[in-house]
Amino acid sequence: MTQDPWSRPTIEDLRRVLESIGKPDVSNNRANERLELSVPAEIRTLRGNSISAMTREISRTGIGLLHRGAVTPGTVIVKMASETREFQYNVQIEWCSPCDNGMFMSGGRFLPNSQEN
Repeated sequence: MTQDPWSRPTIEDLRRVLESIGKPDVSNNRANERLELSVPAEIRTLRGNSISAMTREISRTGIGLLHRGAVTPGTVIVKMASETREFQYNVQIEWCSPCDNGMFMSGGRFLPNSQEN
């Protein structure tokens, strides 16, 4: 079965990747607490490309994502939706690394929104 190389990773894909990298043995020395968050998302680049993604974690200052295909570090728009509302954030993607099964993990920090959504 051939899989679309740009399709959204599933919750099972996310679980397998997180299990493969394991939990670090060191304490989290980050300024802001991270919360696990696994919801569908969309990354829209400044060039207008849309990439389906899943969130991995979120904090007050940033977000971690899992997706198929590399994302070049830079400014993007990340969209997420709940049952009643759509959320849109400007994010500065700071890193993107390959992981299992042709997927990539990336992380970025939230930027101020230039306009109200």
